[in-house]
Amino acid sequence: MTKLVSIVGRTNVGKSTLFNRLIGYKKSIVNYKSGVTRDRNYGFCNWNGIDFCLIDTGGYTNKFNNIFDKKICEQFFFALEESDLILFLVDPSNKILEIDYEISKILHKLKKTIYLVINKIDLLKKKENISEFFKLGFSKKYCISSINGAGTGELLDSIVEIFKIKNTETDFKKTNQFIPKLAIVGRPNVGKSTLINTLLNKNQNIVSNISGTTRDSLEVFYKKFGIECILVDTAGIRKKNKIKENIEFYSVMRAIKSIKNSDVCLLLIDSISGMESQDLNIFKIIENNNKGIILLINKCDLIKNKFLEKIFKKKIKKIIAPFKDVPIFFTSSYKKKNLIKSLKTAIKIAFKLKLKIKTSLLNKIMLPIINKSPHPLINGKPITIKYCSQLPTYNPQFIFFSNYPNLIKKSYKRFIEKKLREKFNFTGIPIKILFRLK
Repeated sequence: MTKLVSIVGRTNVGKSTLFNRLIGYKKSIVNYKSGVTRDRNYGFCNWNGIDFCLIDTGGYTNKFNNIFDKKICEQFFFALEESDLILFLVDPSNKILEIDYEISKILHKLKKTIYLVINKIDLLKKKENISEFFKLGFSKKYCISSINGAGTGELLDSIVEIFKIKNTETDFKKTNQFIPKLAIVGRPNVGKSTLINTLLNKNQNIVSNISGTTRDSLEVFYKKFGIECILVDTAGIRKKNKIKENIEFYSVMRAIKSIKNSDVCLLLIDSISGMESQDLNIFKIIENNNKGIILLINKCDLIKNKFLEKIFKKKIKKIIAPFKDVPIFFTSSYKKKNLIKSLKTAIKIAFKLKLKIKTSLLNKIMLPIINKSPHPLINGKPITIKYCSQLPTYNPQFIFFSNYPNLIKKSYKRFIEKKLREKFNFTGIPIKILFRLK
């Protein structure tokens, strides 16, 4: 199993900045406003050939001023429980605060390796502030600057030295096995984090009825019921004119980036409000990025009349047309309905995305269909298609060679797409068809 390293500390000591520095890119949202990070955020780090998983946590507090403070503290303790090594980050620009002492007492009770990491040394004027933090009683101490990277190399050397001894060969990041990445996306408050918590059977991500609770895109490895995948919880995607603050803007951008980096997207739709214009906008983002897609009509336990499900499904197919060959599941995290079924379908779609059809087989199946139902004459000219092939792209794209490619009607393109879907089972997968001169 991959070794886990948590970054903990009070608010605004630079945890997310250090997290981004160590994994090598900006994954966690960084802002001077405290309390931006809420859930545990996971990222993979490689140093000197050793892989480990890094966990960014929300700032610990003992004052619960709002609904999120208590939940952030719960995530803090979850991170401590699952970690092999803990980086206790402090800010020496001020003297030791009471909350720093409280965190150190919690950490001293753990039978785990703890590093005291003194951050922001580039901004420090009085060096004696550093030695004051030695009072916290940790033997392993490192002075760094997460902004410019000073001292982080030495810190990483020490971390991987511990893991070298117990390095595992079962790390899924090191195998050549394809692990599908499934993004859980949708509008705010449709139940994305609750769905992941239900699948994992633990409070992995913070859940509340306040929209905008999830801010970062959060990844977690899932291995149950014969399923292996990476689940990505994303922030709710609002319309541009409803985004009120910079943090929310960056959250939405991260969610869209997660769509682009995923294999399959599970788009959650609220069963009570139905499919709204923003749901369709998200659907189009997924389709335009050529990602596999499944529609989950969530909170279906609130639908009292089951006959309404058929009407709901029919209405959605009409809204998403012409790309309506999409799996639709009515799900409930409360009743655990269709969650595993939808995941298994998503895995099948992810592997189908990688399928490359042999040119000989493609022509053997498609050319008789085309010859049996040829393109109608254009100004008395016969339109012929003599050859087809799949392009070597990540998502399924096909090229058909014709004597008059520019004259082929959209209706005939849809006919060919329909037959490709029927014969090769591309359900839930956007496919692109190109016509070129023979």
